[in-house]
Amino acid sequence: MDTAKKKNLLSLQLNVDDFVPASADEKESLVIMRESVGFWQDGFRRFKKNKIAMTALAVVIIICIFAFIVPAFYPYGYEQQMKGSERLGIMEYSKTEQARMEEGEGIFPHILGTDQNGRDYAIRVMVGARVSMTVGIVASLLILLIGATYGAIAGYFGGMADMVMMRIVDILYTVPDVLIIILLAQVLEFPLQNLSKVPGFGWIGSLGPNMVSMFIVFGLLYWVGMARIIRGQIMLLKQNEYVTAAHAMGATNGRIIKKHLLTNCIGTLIVTTTLQIPSSIFTESFLSFLGLGVQAPMPSLGSLASAALNGLQTYPEKLFAPAFMIFVIILSFNLLGDGLRDAFDPKMK
Repeated sequence: MDTAKKKNLLSLQLNVDDFVPASADEKESLVIMRESVGFWQDGFRRFKKNKIAMTALAVVIIICIFAFIVPAFYPYGYEQQMKGSERLGIMEYSKTEQARMEEGEGIFPHILGTDQNGRDYAIRVMVGARVSMTVGIVASLLILLIGATYGAIAGYFGGMADMVMMRIVDILYTVPDVLIIILLAQVLEFPLQNLSKVPGFGWIGSLGPNMVSMFIVFGLLYWVGMARIIRGQIMLLKQNEYVTAAHAMGATNGRIIKKHLLTNCIGTLIVTTTLQIPSSIFTESFLSFLGLGVQAPMPSLGSLASAALNGLQTYPEKLFAPAFMIFVIILSFNLLGDGLRDAFDPKMK
């Protein structure tokens, strides 16, 4: 190479060759190999690769079909009593049904038999799973809304506000939830009976004061755990540079909490909420087992298990069916929550 054409590294002279238009080959080398994906698209793509989580999701969908769709087509009702069909075993028929079958009439079998009142047990397990899952999902969403908002405010502002808000949380931790449910059920019994007579509010009478008071207790007391978890996450995240940049650009405190802090807690929110669903289902089943759940004849998995204890040695399937349903629901939601955490938590990448 000619030394005369060499460029002085300390010179400010520009090289004209650096501004030559790029060739077609050079342009193709800069083409993005794959289109960009957003946060949710990337999360769902990672979630689909988790076979255990996808299996748990499939089981949850099957349970939802079993609990919410199948009862609409099932030939028996959960409160329908069939005289002479008390305490039938699995796939058994009563003498009356056998006589009708001999005459050529088609009778749908009792898949799980019947209870002591002659009610088909399979449909009662389906409706019980519907009640338990509805309570779990609604309670978890209520806990998410209250707990995430409360914890984010306490963690973001800190100082005196954080101290006062967390002392309130400590006080709520000491409140006995079962006692509050019993007291609220007694206080709300008469008002709810009158409200259930109003057109459009008849469903309140089927739930009963115990179930309504349970929802109130979930909203008043059970969000404290979520609030503590979110508070800890917010206190770590608010020290990051993007929060300082948002402040410098004039973002309001509400926007920073909503768009920057809670968004980066999405993994924790998803996992905590998903794990709260089986916890709420277990709490509802436990209270129903003690007789503090839905009002009869509406079944719950807990109340079905409680009623089956007396005939455990003679009819064990009457206890195993609701207990197995509780086990499958809780296990599926736990595995689903782990899969969602691995997929949507940026720290897991």
